[in-house]
Amino acid sequence: MKYLHIRDARVISPDQQLDQICDIYVGEGRIRAIGQKPAGGTIESTLDAQGLWLLPGFIDLSSYLNEPGYPHRGTIASETLIAASAGFTHVCAQPLTRPVADSAAVVQLMLDKAASAGYTRVLPLGALTQGLEGEQLSNMVGLRNAGCVALSNARQPIKDAYVMRRLMEYAATYDIRLFLHANDAALSAGGVMHEGPTATRMGLAGIPETAETIALAQILLLAEQTGAKVHISQISCARSIEKLRDAWQHGLPVTADVAIANLCFTDACVNGFDSHFHVQPPLRSEADRQALLQAVNAGELAICSNHQQHEIAAKKAPFADSAAGMAVYGSFTGLLMGLINRGELELNATLRALSSLPAAVLQLQTGLQEGELFNASLIDPMAKTGQGLGGKVVATFVDGYRSFRTDVDSKAAL
Repeated sequence: MKYLHIRDARVISPDQQLDQICDIYVGEGRIRAIGQKPAGGTIESTLDAQGLWLLPGFIDLSSYLNEPGYPHRGTIASETLIAASAGFTHVCAQPLTRPVADSAAVVQLMLDKAASAGYTRVLPLGALTQGLEGEQLSNMVGLRNAGCVALSNARQPIKDAYVMRRLMEYAATYDIRLFLHANDAALSAGGVMHEGPTATRMGLAGIPETAETIALAQILLLAEQTGAKVHISQISCARSIEKLRDAWQHGLPVTADVAIANLCFTDACVNGFDSHFHVQPPLRSEADRQALLQAVNAGELAICSNHQQHEIAAKKAPFADSAAGMAVYGSFTGLLMGLINRGELELNATLRALSSLPAAVLQLQTGLQEGELFNASLIDPMAKTGQGLGGKVVATFVDGYRSFRTDVDSKAAL
């Protein structure tokens, strides 16, 4: 067997209680040894990783990839390349494409394009309702069989509680996981930012916390009634964490994540009508941000990118008319390292929130241990980017292939 030898990396894998400077040997896509070279085989290439961190590959539970339908915003190839440059090895793609990912044909197209590009594994989220219109059930079993890891309505509203109940009952019958966004469409209608003093001062329509917490309460009660497997996507406020903790105390096996933007920014960033910070869910108060950080450190929340690339003109419109969404892959590593360096996020908790927690949601194997597929990234924690942010991904490996590296942005078999 021929090996890739990664030398003198700081290998950090919290679930394996591993944090030490050592060597790793990779052969035929899997980790064959940590520490000492295996008895047999030869070293085909050596990568000097002194001063670098070798981390488990990040798994993104929510990204909008825009293909098919919006190639002017980005293709699956271009967006998974930049995802790999942020350390992601797996990306869950929301079904808000054109046509909507509510058929096996669209799902297969996405999988084929992702495989051809080879930068990350794309895990499609199928449309929960036909056309994401929130009324008629999609072909849920057919989408699961086509390769969808879960079903989502991509922040598009479900008509009412009756439809939500039927969706959950059907999903529970066929053991299909649902990714649900907690948002009461009536309460959030017309809102463009967090309802609070900043919105009032700027004259912008606000979205109250109750738009999330009321919808979340409904989802949790229906999940308890139906037995559906539910993951809550992108919670944004402290009261939602309280409701989730109450559900966990009562044994409800629901999971949840938070978007990186809500860990880094608050509604105060909207001052000056900066449409870069027009996102959904909205950026909320500093108290909410601190509560979300504490929940990540406690191992309660996964972290997702919620990446959504728009054309420049759509973001340069007046704030209320601009497109909601933030392209974050290009700055993700720097934002993450900033939270760690400031002591707001603990390193091990952060890695769990980006690897083992989302892997558990998706029932994937993860971690840096002998015998596992080599899904990992090498990060230079001392590097500075053009924006002055610390931390840069040097290379990303997907199932043993170097899918991204700083010198050559192309897939290369090892």
